[in-house]
Amino acid sequence: MPLELVAHRGASAERPEHTLAAYELAVAQGADGVECDVRLTRDGHLVCVHDRTIDRTSGDRGAVSSMTLAELRRHDFGSRLGGAPAPVLTLAELLGLVADHGLRLFVETKHPVRYRGAVEHRLADELARHRVDAVMMSFSAAAVRRFKALAPDVPTVLLFGRYWPRRLPPYADIAGPGVNLLKRHPGRGAGAYCWTVDEPADIALCAERGVRYLATNNPGQTRGVLAANLTPDQP
Repeated sequence: MPLELVAHRGASAERPEHTLAAYELAVAQGADGVECDVRLTRDGHLVCVHDRTIDRTSGDRGAVSSMTLAELRRHDFGSRLGGAPAPVLTLAELLGLVADHGLRLFVETKHPVRYRGAVEHRLADELARHRVDAVMMSFSAAAVRRFKALAPDVPTVLLFGRYWPRRLPPYADIAGPGVNLLKRHPGRGAGAYCWTVDEPADIALCAERGVRYLATNNPGQTRGVLAANLTPDQP
């Protein structure tokens, strides 16, 4: 199966991560799919924020889980990297963009979190409501197991960065190694979701190993590297 490019938090090398501008640029650059991290607000909304707090991405301070969606919307998540001001992006809003463009969406739930398994329950509900092509991911085996019980038809990725398990548990469909781990395990990677891959040598390695999904911060550049490395007898 062909390697697919997944825009990690959107085209986050060129636009502020987890903003509509980042995801719209990823679409324009030909990404096959997009990735987001989700956290639960105090009033039960899933928002696309990687960190436990908004300190790094908004310039303000506070924990996502302690704020309501209305409170989060008062902060600017778009001015970094010279972007235009932008409110926090909800998963529901991103699902609309994904549906409009026919992309695959990779959703990572973050752990440990204040609301524990509530994030997987809410994610299963949102995906059932929108019916998009989606994949659930987490570094937490418990979270992946919990989600699989809720939505058995949605593919799951068990992410890992420190060691590569001998075999995946039955509730995980796809291996999710970091690229540095991939480099330490010759011969492995076929069918995997590999993160986060931006360097030309690493991109070429993923293609050589048969990686299925390559998560990158710069889908346009990565697409160009792949095209330049194709040999005449490759498609």
